[in-house]
Parts: sequence; C-alpha cells; structure tokens
Amino acid sequence: MSSTDDTTDSSDGHDGTYITTVDPTGPERVSDAVISSVATVCETEPTRLEPLYDAIDPDALNALVSHAHRVGSEGTHELWFVYEGHDIGVRTDGEIHVCERTEAN
Repeated sequence: MSSTDDTTDSSDGHDGTYITTVDPTGPERVSDAVISSVATVCETEPTRLEPLYDAIDPDALNALVSHAHRVGSEGTHELWFVYEGHDIGVRTDGEIHVCERTEAN
C-alpha cells in the first residue's frame, strides 16, 4: 500500500529490500508511509502491525523529515530503526527502505 504518487516502488530480490518514496512536502506523513510499506512487505493490513511508536516516535520522525527538507540542500540524512522485524531506513528526501533482518543485522 504505497502512496498514489509513488513512482519508485520496487523490490530488490537480491537482498530482500523494498524501496518506496513519499513526497516530504506532500499530504502523506512519513510515518504513515512507513507503516504502509511494512504492511506491503508483510502482506498484511496496516492495522495488524504493532504500533509504530513502539519502535520510534512517529511525530519526531515526521518532524525530522519535514524540517530537513525545509532547511535546504545540505545533503540527505538517513535514520534507521527496527520495526516489525525489519530494518527501516528513512531518508530526508522521502526514500524509505524496508530490509529483511538477518542474523548479521
């Protein structure tokens, strides 16, 4: 369940990574896009997932991406956390990575 304006949803079968994007200036919150992305990977409904706030503060995640996008082009920053047994990477340009956790992670 990715955003209707996503054009880069993909699954990289080589390393089990699902990548999607959300417009940091759009109406969809980054935290909601993370939940939708993980639900897609887990092939379940978003309401069946654990609350995102058990892994990270959704408001802080939304604020980080929104603030970083507003303040300029000093590069792209990434934040990684674990949610629903997956490594989640959120970039301030709106790219979201959902990676299968392995023993090495």
